[in-house]
Amino acid sequence: MDMTKTKKEIRSLVLNRHVDRLERNLDKMEILNRRFSWIRFAVVMVGGIGTFLSFYFGPLWFGRIFLILSIAAFAITVYYHRRLDRSILRFQIALRQTRQQVARMNLDWNHIPPSAVSHKDPAHPFETDLDLTGERSVHQLINSAISQGGAQRLADWLLERRVERKSALERQALVKELKPMFGFRNRLGLNSVLVSENPDERWDGKNVLTWLEAHTNEVSMLPILILLSVLSLINIVLFLLNALELLPPFWIATFILYAGIYYFKYKDYKNLFGEAYYLANALNKFRAVLVYLERYSYRPGSRLAKLCQPFWDTKQKPSKLLNRIGLIASASSLQRNQIIWFFLNMFMPWDLFFGYQLAMFKRGLKSLLPVWLDTWYQLEALNSLGNFGYLNPDAVFPMITSESDISDSPVFKSKDLGHPLIPDDRRVCNDFSLNTLDEIVIITGSNMAGKSTFLRTLGVNLALAFSGGVVVATEFQTRPVRLFTCINVIDSLNDGISYFYAEVQRLKALLNELEKHDTLPLFFLIDEIFRGTNNREREIGSRAFVNALTGKDGVGVISTHDLELIHLEDNISGILNYHFREDVEDGRMVFDYRLRRGPCPTTNALKIMRMEGLPVEFGQ
Repeated sequence: MDMTKTKKEIRSLVLNRHVDRLERNLDKMEILNRRFSWIRFAVVMVGGIGTFLSFYFGPLWFGRIFLILSIAAFAITVYYHRRLDRSILRFQIALRQTRQQVARMNLDWNHIPPSAVSHKDPAHPFETDLDLTGERSVHQLINSAISQGGAQRLADWLLERRVERKSALERQALVKELKPMFGFRNRLGLNSVLVSENPDERWDGKNVLTWLEAHTNEVSMLPILILLSVLSLINIVLFLLNALELLPPFWIATFILYAGIYYFKYKDYKNLFGEAYYLANALNKFRAVLVYLERYSYRPGSRLAKLCQPFWDTKQKPSKLLNRIGLIASASSLQRNQIIWFFLNMFMPWDLFFGYQLAMFKRGLKSLLPVWLDTWYQLEALNSLGNFGYLNPDAVFPMITSESDISDSPVFKSKDLGHPLIPDDRRVCNDFSLNTLDEIVIITGSNMAGKSTFLRTLGVNLALAFSGGVVVATEFQTRPVRLFTCINVIDSLNDGISYFYAEVQRLKALLNELEKHDTLPLFFLIDEIFRGTNNREREIGSRAFVNALTGKDGVGVISTHDLELIHLEDNISGILNYHFREDVEDGRMVFDYRLRRGPCPTTNALKIMRMEGLPVEFGQ
């Protein structure tokens, strides 16, 4: 293997080779699948013709034996053909998932599954500005969850407004365990896909929980069941004694009593089969995930074992409960055969007995299923973050400082910080730090120099850090902070809100958040203050707003075109100037996207106008 390749290139090469192996195996299985179709046809033809000839020319016993052997041969062929079909399905799922892995590494959006969380809240402190959800977002890139609940859990972590250090570090520790567990993550993902009949749809456990809540009857039927069981036994004994002519037909009286009570209660259980079938069908889709998590060999003492404890360390293991609901569904299916059902229930309270079993099952499941689903959703979200770390081996886990470290540590410090949504060959990384809570960085620079992208880079990596995942950097350290951004302000024609007024509302919300009394400081990111008004009012408003931000419990970064704001560093303690610059080479603008200390020495608006042929003179 070429040692000059980066870790990510080597990992991509391994995944592509895995894709090739899966494709070759699938081709072989497809050939075998076509052969099985011919074999089934041949078995039917040979069995049919052979059976006919055996009965026609041979003795009767020989024809019967040949018929039995033909049926057995066909059944065996069908059995192995179906096994092959299931193997083909699993290989197809594995191939698709591995191709998606490669697509995530290469930011090939056309082959990354669409985002499972598309709704955006304009009032959220940072969701819209940082492209955390929606199409071509951080969530779409990272999310490998199959369930809707798992995808939503990941989005909730990325969008968490106030993250405590303990929660972030607990998630981070689990992600560290899961990151190298390639086999576990892939097999869980494969079993999760099998939950849904349509692999392109995400399974939502809310439907089962809602149904369970509506169909759980808390009224005890045990006394009635005991009474009917006793009456049933008495009926049988009296009937037998009457048949032996030892007693008169007393059983008629007890039977009438039995039938009357049964008829009175039966209306509550006439839908027994429908309910049992629904539950069995819904849980059987979930079976592959439940049984896999129950039987997986967890490393003793690992955080993963503790997280998955509800599946394996309990008397009510998923496999036992799944077998139980399968038995109840099979027994209740007699409701579909009216003749057998009538005579069976005439002698014993069959439906009431299994209705009672179903009621007890639903009552127990009502407390277990939410825990199972919550654990699965959490595990899927953690797997997504672990998978993101696996696909980006050069990314690092952030250091989130504790209260005891705060006095000796900077508020924020990073090296080689980059944006995960920019391809590796175009990504430019920068070092950046904020040492104390009174610091506000003003970034100046030309159009297209990289100011807005840098703000998003800071915000996205902070969101990733607090979610528990890796960050695109070689070093990353931060205090626990609240994040607030004002980057991509959107006006609303429907509400009659102009861009400028929407911006004013957003900045006011930021200021209100900064003035809140909270144990966590605010980390704010602002792109172009008051860009929706004229130069003079923008300058006055910007100066006043920056003054209002100082002296508060927070730090922040502000990008601007207004070079007048660079003079605030001379007058206000804690204001620092940084800039991005550009050069003109061969008649075109060239940007290196490197962040530098100090104010920007150049501007490029007039240069761009002139280069594009507009009638602008520099002396004007």
